[in-house]
Amino acid sequence: MMCIRDSSNFIPKWLSVGVIPIFNLFLAFCVSGLFIFFIGENPFKAISVMIKGAFYYPGAIGYTLYYTTNFIFTGLAVALAFHARLFNIGGEGQAYVGGLGVGLVCLIFDQYIAGFLVTILAILGSVIFGAVWGIIPGYLQAKRGSHIVITTIMFNFIAAGVLNFFLVDVLKPKGSMDPASAYFPASTHLPTFQDLASLFGFEKAFRSAPANVSFFIALLACVAVWYLIWRSPLGYEIRALGKSGAAARYAGVRPVKIIMIAMMISGALCGMMAINTTQGESERLILNFTEGAGFIGIAVALMGRSHPAGVFLAALLFGFLYQGGAELALWTKIPREMIVVIQALVILFTGALSLMVRAPLERLFMSIKRADV
Repeated sequence: MMCIRDSSNFIPKWLSVGVIPIFNLFLAFCVSGLFIFFIGENPFKAISVMIKGAFYYPGAIGYTLYYTTNFIFTGLAVALAFHARLFNIGGEGQAYVGGLGVGLVCLIFDQYIAGFLVTILAILGSVIFGAVWGIIPGYLQAKRGSHIVITTIMFNFIAAGVLNFFLVDVLKPKGSMDPASAYFPASTHLPTFQDLASLFGFEKAFRSAPANVSFFIALLACVAVWYLIWRSPLGYEIRALGKSGAAARYAGVRPVKIIMIAMMISGALCGMMAINTTQGESERLILNFTEGAGFIGIAVALMGRSHPAGVFLAALLFGFLYQGGAELALWTKIPREMIVVIQALVILFTGALSLMVRAPLERLFMSIKRADV
């Protein structure tokens, strides 16, 4: 059998994780610019509006970081599952159930304990509820052979139904027609960046923006996932199982245990996204609060090469696309659907077509390297 060498083992890291993703992103924006030009708009004006709308205008950076926080949590969840060769496509459902955990804790326990402790319990609630919703598909994959993609997709629908039941029949205030819970008590609200910035006199930078301290929790999650995957025995077992299941079993790794643990942690990370959206922004439990962040997390993990640092940068990029795209639709004649096209092109070039660009650049680098020798 012919052995095919992986050229990524012979090229430097700066080319593999730096130049190639940036070049893919450049191609995506070039093609997006052509689409914008063909509908009669100036692509350079469009990118200027997006940058100003995402970073320059008062409060803009706060919205960008709000979206970034969501994508960090879901991107980390998908990336961690990737390392175990699992495709967790159930981020939406795990976030729904995590939000249910946050809502129940904030609405019930505030009557009995201090608000700060309720906030800690709400975070734990999101972790536990999300972890439970993640470990069930993990069990079905590990013990029953059910395909993880199929089960996680189905669990998205189940979670949506469970959330809808609780909002309509259990948590909805009496006399209200809105399928949403009551507002959480003020003592459970998370401090926003505007609140923190007001302590230093520059609150205008985050005026009315929903970004809150859950962003720092997301950064801590990045560090925790990095340590787990690359510095802990459990992370070594997760990566070993992802590289070769047969070799991992031969080395003493128990696949059932690792699959269930990986999916449990992945679900917990998705559940933590609800801290940002429900406790930090809407301050109540509402329908569809995830806004597709569970699926965007897949693209974030792919673009970030399943590394926490890459996930953070990719999440920031998609936060920019979300907020900048909203401003683009507001201040130009470019339709909102075109923003979805731009996001799709970024996903296409950084994910599905990444090998198309990688192979020629790798060959070019290797030929230059041989010529120097």
